[in-house]
Formats: sequence, structure tokens, C-alpha cells
Amino acid sequence: MAKKFSDEFIRSFHLASEKERGFTSIKNIVDEKYKSVSWNRANAKVDLLKLELNEPILPCSKQTFSFTYLVKIPDAKFTKYGYYSNGSIILKNWYLNPAQFENKQFVLQSNENLDDIPNAFSDFEIDIEIPNDFYLNSNLNILETLALSSTKKITLNAKNKSEVVIIIEPNLTYQTYKNEIIEVSCGIVDNKVNEIDKAIIFDRISRFTASKLGSPLTSKILISQEDYARQPFYGLNQLPSFLSPFSDNLMFELKFLKTYLNNYLKENLNLNQRRDYWIYDGIQLFLMMQYAEEYFPNLKMTGNVANLKILKPYHFVNLDFNQQFNYLYMLMARKNLDQPLNEPKNKLIKFNEQIASKYRAGLSFKYLDSYLGDDIVHNSIREYIQENQFFGSNSRQFETVLLKNSPKDIGWFFRTVIETRDLIDYKFGKVTKSKDSLSVNIINKTGTNVPISLYHIKDNEIVHKSWITNITSDSTLIVPRFEADKLTLNYFNEVPEYNLRNNWKSLKGFFFNNRPFKFLFFKDLEEPNYNQLFFVPEAEFNIYDGIAPGIRFNNKSILNKPFIFSISPMYSTNTGTFVGKFSTLIEDNIREKGKLYSIRYMANGSRFHYTKDAFYTTFTPMIQFRFRDENLRTNKNEFIQIRQVYVNRDKSEYITDTNTENYNIFNLKYGNYQSEGTKHFSILNDLQISNSFGKIASEIHYRKLFENNRQISLRLFAGAFMFRSTNSDFFSFGLDRPNDYMFDYNLLGRSETTGIYSQQYVYAEGGFKSKFDTRLANQWMATINGTFNIWNWIQIYGDAGMLKNQYSTAKFVFDSGLHFNLVPDFFELFLPVYSSNGFELNSNNYGEKIRFVVTLAPKTLISLFTRKWF
Repeated sequence: MAKKFSDEFIRSFHLASEKERGFTSIKNIVDEKYKSVSWNRANAKVDLLKLELNEPILPCSKQTFSFTYLVKIPDAKFTKYGYYSNGSIILKNWYLNPAQFENKQFVLQSNENLDDIPNAFSDFEIDIEIPNDFYLNSNLNILETLALSSTKKITLNAKNKSEVVIIIEPNLTYQTYKNEIIEVSCGIVDNKVNEIDKAIIFDRISRFTASKLGSPLTSKILISQEDYARQPFYGLNQLPSFLSPFSDNLMFELKFLKTYLNNYLKENLNLNQRRDYWIYDGIQLFLMMQYAEEYFPNLKMTGNVANLKILKPYHFVNLDFNQQFNYLYMLMARKNLDQPLNEPKNKLIKFNEQIASKYRAGLSFKYLDSYLGDDIVHNSIREYIQENQFFGSNSRQFETVLLKNSPKDIGWFFRTVIETRDLIDYKFGKVTKSKDSLSVNIINKTGTNVPISLYHIKDNEIVHKSWITNITSDSTLIVPRFEADKLTLNYFNEVPEYNLRNNWKSLKGFFFNNRPFKFLFFKDLEEPNYNQLFFVPEAEFNIYDGIAPGIRFNNKSILNKPFIFSISPMYSTNTGTFVGKFSTLIEDNIREKGKLYSIRYMANGSRFHYTKDAFYTTFTPMIQFRFRDENLRTNKNEFIQIRQVYVNRDKSEYITDTNTENYNIFNLKYGNYQSEGTKHFSILNDLQISNSFGKIASEIHYRKLFENNRQISLRLFAGAFMFRSTNSDFFSFGLDRPNDYMFDYNLLGRSETTGIYSQQYVYAEGGFKSKFDTRLANQWMATINGTFNIWNWIQIYGDAGMLKNQYSTAKFVFDSGLHFNLVPDFFELFLPVYSSNGFELNSNNYGEKIRFVVTLAPKTLISLFTRKWF
């Protein structure tokens, strides 16, 4: 569990005190003859016990074992289960329980905070003693409550339970709802919905579920706020309540529905939740989509926001409620981060585990249901659950039920949709029309051989629908015309398809599929029927151009695209001239197994002032190969980047360097990064070759977070010239700031040597904070930079290194001081204390020695919050 938290950049468990952490202390284990039983940690996993039996358990016999152990309950802030500051205690996964026995062996899986511990279904009887003024709720039945002097003893029992949840609280927050189907103890907090409405919602959802899945095995279900908080309804409902686009009643209904279905399925279906979780997730979302269609047929994904006229042009505003699931799955597919549905749950990255894979499972069930029709999928799910309520089950048995009930071949559903991450993408080729028939060429772009729906549309009404199968590459079909004016593939998006923009063909006019342009502010989801162009106000700042406002035109929608362009014309307020930048990106995602997962072809350019009276213009074509480990949870990435940087600098009377106006540089980089919440390691190698120089450099960075919240960070840089035929130091290594001749950094005053703008710090090359008489090296440089935090964001830093210039001896320098790491990479301050210059604090102009990091790009700040998801 600790490793998983670290992978997701969650540091709370790593930094927790002993008081906050829990533990289990085994006192003794005896058999029915009161003989001590030896035990050990199975496979060195601290939460699994293996008993060394004194006597074997023979077939058709049993043995009884008695355990005496002490459990220390942890703080609830880690998993939402444990003790709370208000006195409440939520107990889950708090006792020793037999592991599932499957295929003649026990399932040995540690608790990784995934709610998938493979407990065997067991019978329970529990006596628990709590203060008289506390309340208890549980998913077990309360048999008896015995009042004592200042406490009360409560007896609980249940049969065929895989887990026990007990909630003890000082104030009663749970309400009990009951009908002839089931009893529910609900703790979802929502004071804005009255109890009558809650009871109506409970009755509607319980009856809907029973009608779809059959009668429940259990007579009682517990639904806690913590259950919902661990798996919330991600989307716009995560906004604060005063901004929520949904009514209070609808929000409560969605929360109750999602959590009830989740707990209902786990109470009534005994699967390996780490391996076959997709069945739980698929059924849950499939029923949620059915529920929304039945009770909220006109509900939009954005709720009440859809009524705002100012937002009507936006595609995402007009999407039906159920369409959000496809887009959230596609968000990961377009990033090439989607994973197969049968991938073990502990190997899923967080976004897939909690959102994308769940949604893809539900969409897959919906896809199969649309293809088969006649409620075959519903009936098969019900049959499967009812047949396996009292037994352990697996996905193969589920497949057997579906195959038995299906009149069509559905082997593709399990072998392709479930067991691979193959993408689905069909498009139209040539369409030839005659009076009564159409010759339609359909192309399978990805080679994924699964059914696709074909619709004939006339005046925006469906006149005919059919399913096309066995298109491995491309096929030409002769179909009746049905007087249609348009053909559409996957009209209702029932197939989780990668690209919907190539799914329709107009039968009107000469130019088929001529999409009009649609101009929108900021950003939107892809709209298949339009060519979207977005515009966003943007501004750059440097002291030469001043504030340069402009507009960025781009085609980047919310989902990644294979081709993206951006162009930003701007106006320099200081010089009264036009400046700007552009970029293009073509991304080729590699779907085959292997470390190479993406090839990017890029080109970018810019034109701004680099000094008061002179422009610089850059143009950089680039290709980048990106690699990753097959286990996405390792957070390990590598890249190889090849680029040619062309620079044209106007001559300036303020710049004394000669022969540095026009140049181009070949640049080859290799980077290897492995990062998590408690440690980080990276290496970056850099080769630069130009007509006048060749240089090579390497940078290694290591960071470690200790359990006492102390963090050490070390960086080693070494670089040397292979050859050099220029007398200028323009291309030399920088000790405290790079010259940035390839214009990679956002420097506010790139030509400044004095003043506040010369104090901007860039963590590159030498990495020093103090300035020395010799700031550049034209032969070689080697430095080491270190930081150590002394309290939260206050750190001490130290740098040491040597640099060598032509015709001079190597020089050793060092510096040290305080580092205020207020927002990493966004806003930081460096206060020099002692260096090769002496005691810096004695300087009369100390303010000029302070260095700062400031980043005006919001993307840098946003990345600090999204890294735990991807």
C-alpha cells in the first residue's frame, strides 16, 4: 500500500507518525486441541499469514483455529477507513479473514487500497462493546443490544459475507430504509434532501436493481459516505455545491445509485476482484446508463448548464448524460494510456482504475447489448448472478452464460474488447449512389475485427439500421438506398470508437462531407460534423516587448488529436511591432507491445525581441521517440529527441558578441526519468553540434524524501566542448545561468547582465545561485548542486564545481544559502549566504544577489496536480 501511495505522489502515509499508522500484533494461534500453531508472513507480505498446521486437514473434514491478536486502528486520512477526529470509527479490512480458495490454491493478494481483498465468503458473529452515547451501524444484522453501566454490548451476525463493515459514531447520521426487497442503512450526507424524497429514491433504485439482477442474496446493505468518497461520481458534480449543475435530489440519487450498485454486486457476486473487477464495473455502469435512460431521458452531461444560451454552441454542453462515459474513456485512449480490461487491478494507473477502465467496461456491455438486442445481455447477467450467489465464480463462467444465450458469434467481445486494448475505428471509403441502391466501401483503419452499426438517415431521422461484421481491412457492400440523404456509422456512439469524425457520408451534392468551420472561445470536445477552430486571448511578457497581448488560434480540443497546430500573433506594446509564435505536432501512437509508445513530429518557431532594438527568430523541426515501461505504474519514461535549431538574430548596438547573429545547431537528447512521491531519479544527456562548436553534457538528478519529512536533492552536471572555433563566449557553459542560445527558456530579460531581470534563475547547466567574476566556461565544467529542507518549504542549498577556460587553469567555486521553495518550478527564491566571494550577507548590494524562479505558464502549475492520476 505504501508503494502504491508513493506511485501516485501521495506522501501522507510515508510521513505519518506511529500514532497515525495502524498495525496488527499476533499474540497466539492455537488449534482445537489448544496446541500452538506456527505461522509466518506468506511470500514476505506483511498482511498475509500462513499457518503451519500441526495436522493436515483431510477431505470432508474440518479444523478450528483460535486467534488472539491486537489491532491498532489507523487514522482514516489514508484510506477513509479508521478513526476520525470527531470520535467516529469506520472499521473495514480490520480483522483476519480466510483467503479465497480458488483452483486448489489460496489467492494471496495484499491490500493495496483497491477494495479488492480476496476474502472468502464466511459466517460471522461479533460481540462489540461501545459507550452508551455512541451509535453503531453495520452491514451485519444486529441480533441483540445489552445495556451495561456506561456501555452497551451489541451482538452482530451474518452468513455468506465477504467483508464486514462496522461504523461507530457519536452522532446518528445513518438512516434505515426498508421494503420487501432489501434493507439499506445509508450514511450518504445530504441535508438538502428531505427524508421522504430519500425514501422514494431508495425504493426506486432497489426495485430497478432487483428487476435487472434478480432477488439479492443478502437482506441488508450498508452504504457509507466513505464508500462514495472512495469512488465518487467523477465529472461536473465534483464542483462545489453552489456551482453544481445538478439539483440536490438528482445529486443524491446519482450518489446513492452508484454506491448501492457497487455494494450490491459485491454482496451478491463472489469474484476475484483484482482480476475480474471489469465484470463488477461493467454491470454497475451498464445499469447506471440504463437507469439514466429510463428516469432521466433528457438529462445532459452538464445538467442545468445546458440551459445557458451563451454555451449552446459548445458540443460538450449538448451531450446526453451517458455520452460522458465514452469521452472519459477516450481521454486515456487518445493519450495512449488505456489498458486492457483484464489487466490486474493493481497494475492500472489511478485514472484507469477509478474512471476510464470502469467506463470502458460499462460501454463494452452497452455495445454488446446493442449488437445482440432482445435483453440478452440483461438476462444473461441476471442468470449468472443468480447461479453463482453461493459460490465463487470467474469471468470464464460469465462468458459461458453469454455464449449460451447469444444467437450470434460474440467471441470478439471477450478476445478483443475485454482482453486487448485494440482500438476500434471504421470510416467510409468511396460511396457510389444509384436510384435504388448504394455501393458503400467501409474501411477498418485499425484492423480490429468487431461489428459496426450502419445507419441510413433522411431529414435527420433514422430510416434503417444494420450491423456490419467481418470487415478485417475494407469491404464494399451493396445496400438499398432507402431514400437516405446521409450514411452514418455508429450514429448513437454505441461502439466505443476511437474517432467519430470519419463516420458519416453525405449523399447530397458533389462535395461529400464538406464540414463547415466552427469558431469557439477556449476549448470544446470534438464535434464530428465541424472543423473546429479555437481562439484564446494570450499574452507574453519580457522587458523588451513589454506585455505582448494576442490571440492563440488552435485546433486542440479536450481530447488529444493526431495533428495539432497553434499560432499566436501578438503585439509588442513596447516596440509597436508584431511578434508571436507557432507550433505543430503530429503524434503517432504505437499500440503494439514494446517500450516505444509514441513518435512525435514537431515544428515550432517564434519571433520576439532579445534586446531593446533587435528581434530573434527561431525555427525548430524536431522528432521525438518516447519510451515507457510496460507496467505503467512504474512512472518510468525515456525519450530520444532529435532537432535542428535555426536562429536568426538581428544585429544590435547593445550586443558586443560578433558572428552570433545567424546560426543553426543540431541537438540530440536522451532522457530517462523515474519518479514517485518519495524518490526521483533522472538522467539527461545532451549533444550539440554547430559549424563553430561541438559540445556534450550530462545531467543526473536524485531526490529522496525521508519519513521525518526531510528531503535531500542532488544534481550532478558535467559538460565539455569537443571542438570550438569561435572566440565568442556566447555558446559557452553558464555557471549560474545558461546563455540560452537555443531559446529553450522563458527568460524575462535574456540579454540583461545587471538589474532585477538578470537575477532570474534557471535550473540548468552549472546550477549555481551566486554570481562570480568567471561565469562561463569554454572548455569544460563539472558541478554538483544539493538542497536539504529544514522546515516545509524552507531549504538550505549548496553548490560546488570546477570550470575550465582556454588559456587559464581550472577554477574551483562554491556557494550556499537559503532556498524558499514556495511553489516548485513556479515561484522560488534563493538567498545566498556564503560562497567563494565570501560572506554574501555583508554585501551592501545584497538585494541584487537574490535569485528567483518565476514561471508564467499555468501548465507548469497544473502538472503538479495531475501527475498522481497519470
